[in-house]
Amino acid sequence: MSERLLITGAAGRIGGFLRPRLARPGRALRLLDVVPVPDPAPGEEIVRADVTDQDALDAACRDVTAVVHLGGIPHEADWPGILHTNIHGTYAVLEAARRNGVPRVLLASSNHAAGFHPVPDTPAPDYLYPRPDTFYGVSKVAGEALGSLYHDRHGMDVLCLRIGTCEERPGDRRALSTWLSPGDCARLVEALLTAPDPGFRIVWGASANTRGCFGLDEARALGYRPEDDAEEYAASVSGPDHPFIGGPFAE
Repeated sequence: MSERLLITGAAGRIGGFLRPRLARPGRALRLLDVVPVPDPAPGEEIVRADVTDQDALDAACRDVTAVVHLGGIPHEADWPGILHTNIHGTYAVLEAARRNGVPRVLLASSNHAAGFHPVPDTPAPDYLYPRPDTFYGVSKVAGEALGSLYHDRHGMDVLCLRIGTCEERPGDRRALSTWLSPGDCARLVEALLTAPDPGFRIVWGASANTRGCFGLDEARALGYRPEDDAEEYAASVSGPDHPFIGGPFAE
């Protein structure tokens, strides 16, 4: 096997979107989660572990060419839980990657790292200054900072995806500007896995939405070619307009 990816949080929604779409001949997927990974496919390697378990992560990172770190609490929660699982867990993943010489880590950040910015008239630029809207958003800002440190101090390529609304289809009016389709999510991750010498980057994770509020310049520069547009679903969704990027989380 010439390539092995470790995907943390592989039993979650985005992990489920990515697993079949990242499968390639010559690529093994090592899937880590604290809960059972449903319906493992032939060739998938399953690791049952918590993202804060340093010993388990050290073992999971052996013979790995890249890590896609999705694991953690995927919503707002109390501070002790966010601190332990999301912030310490991201440190543990980066540290395990460093100890095992893994050259590249993709970190799932979020639009909620910048959720208190007003929705802009033109797409928000890459590296928009953090204005988190929740403890969850704070954890994503901390993850970006840890990624920057591990790049500058240890030479690791670290790419942070400020993911928008990653669902099968947009569920409300806000998602018409923030949607990331499952197919485009996989196309973005594949681009970030294969871009030569990317260093440290922060990229927005969104489809090519007609009403898009996130700039895709950095992602496109790394090879991302989105194919989907939430506008296809505009007639079937409703909901209020929100003044902030974070939507209801900032209100």
